[in-house]
Amino acid sequence: MPCRKATSATPSRYGERVAAQTATIVKANVGADLVCTSCHINGARTPNASPWVGLWGVYPAYDARSGRVITLADRINECLRRSMNGKPLPDGSIAMRGLLSFIWWLSKDVPTGESVAGRGFVEIQAPGTADPIRGKVLYAEKCAACHGSSGQGVMGAGGQVVFPPLWGPRSFNIGAGMARLDTAAAFVKAKMPLGGVAISDQDAYDVAAYFTRQPRPDFKARKGDWPHGGKPADARY
Repeated sequence: MPCRKATSATPSRYGERVAAQTATIVKANVGADLVCTSCHINGARTPNASPWVGLWGVYPAYDARSGRVITLADRINECLRRSMNGKPLPDGSIAMRGLLSFIWWLSKDVPTGESVAGRGFVEIQAPGTADPIRGKVLYAEKCAACHGSSGQGVMGAGGQVVFPPLWGPRSFNIGAGMARLDTAAAFVKAKMPLGGVAISDQDAYDVAAYFTRQPRPDFKARKGDWPHGGKPADARY
């Protein structure tokens, strides 16, 4: 789909701002130096970077991790609890209504129930075993310039997130999808490094094996995940 921007002072426009400035607009609900668009890049529009285009018409949906049917608001709050190491937004809050409106606006040309091309991430497979030692070298060469040599990320004026931390106390917790090796490798392969030459599947797995194994916040509710089975092999717990 062509890249568009919401217009005027609409709920969808406000939701677009929340997606890009999550850590400042809903600061009380965010425990990490991340925003929605840290992972859902280019305003949640980019194919194969977990875009929000089309999501409005595929929820409610069954979620194996929680073992129940969840709404789109539930899914947003799972990101807040895990990827942002924070706490849920009330369903009726201005920020939640804005995010839902923005997703609706991005999805309004997609038929209900249809999964658009580029949804989620493209699954890849490493030719060999993921090597975190080699990944540490690759990280220093290809990632540290943006995310910092210690994975701490970069913050701009006014507390705006420029590049998110990949580990440490202000990063995503172990319950986040990005803490899983396969998910992290797929994202790295598809979209990193920014403006750089594409890296191989093996390189993506190696660097992901390095940063996903670094210290990060725990997720206390992890014991309730996958209550009916289906736990991925690359889960951190």
